[in-house]
Amino acid sequence: MCRSIKTLRPPFTDEVTEEDIRAAALQYVRKISGFRVPAPHNAEAFDRAVDAVAEASATLLASLRVRGSAAR
Repeated sequence: MCRSIKTLRPPFTDEVTEEDIRAAALQYVRKISGFRVPAPHNAEAFDRAVDAVAEASATLLASLRVRGSAAR
């Protein structure tokens, strides 16, 4: 799925910004919803989904430990 979403954890990416996480979340929600841009009546739900996916992604990335690297 979502082949264009890049891996956002070390060693693949050294520094991940909020913009990187948000862009990945947006791509994911676009893919699963089938909408590149939602209709006005779906915009709020679409935006909430992007926010939720971005938050979950940030939590995941902050919790991961990569073997062989210093503790973060």
